[in-house]
Amino acid sequence: MAVRLDGRVAIVTGAGSGIGAAAAIAAAGAGARLVLADIGPCEDTAQAIADLGGEAITVKTDVSRTEEVRSLVEQTVEAYGRLDCAFNNAGVEGKAEFEIHEADEEAWDRALEINLKGMWLSMKHQVPAMIEQGGGSIVNGASVAAMVGFDKNASYVASKHAVMGLTKTAALEYADRNVRVNAVCPGVVRTPFIDRFTQNSPEAEARYTEIIPMGRMADPAEVARAVVWLMAAESSYVTGHGLVLDGGLTCR
Repeated sequence: MAVRLDGRVAIVTGAGSGIGAAAAIAAAGAGARLVLADIGPCEDTAQAIADLGGEAITVKTDVSRTEEVRSLVEQTVEAYGRLDCAFNNAGVEGKAEFEIHEADEEAWDRALEINLKGMWLSMKHQVPAMIEQGGGSIVNGASVAAMVGFDKNASYVASKHAVMGLTKTAALEYADRNVRVNAVCPGVVRTPFIDRFTQNSPEAEARYTEIIPMGRMADPAEVARAVVWLMAAESSYVTGHGLVLDGGLTCR
């Protein structure tokens, strides 16, 4: 049975590329109406949705700024009358270069501001809209870095561990009001995010894939399908969960 989101309205942050774009397109394909949010352009994602016969609006948003996140939710409700689902995916990778004692304070602050504060602000403004209409489903973008440590990237790992803690806390707080809160925890996914690490070098890509038991990176569409499932009624008894999609990476 196909997972459907017919009649639902979904916000996707970080929708301009990568996993966010793939999730938005998958949600539209499942019948949702989309609000695409990103600090950069989302026109390509919106066009892909239009090509599917779907509906989407774009709202430029910096998730670390309270007023912009508030406006995003307000514009969503104004345009569509409701908010049923959200995929809080906007994030930055941090500087994967230095051990903790050498790490840059500015880079640390930026990773926590976008990856953690931005996640909190998103839920802070999404949850009231969902409660008012009787419920909803939030999916937060975490990472396998929420489950294990990776050397020389403390800010990113710390932020994603915190996202998982925030997800579990929100799940507890809103379970009795029919707002489910979960997270996806992808491993190595072929996106611009990873390209910035590998610089499209075959040798660098090989260093990533050789640690994955399945021997390959994930396609963004594979993560997108998990996001849509967590948004949908098919996962109605799932909350506070971090769904790991890592090709077996964390089994080692």
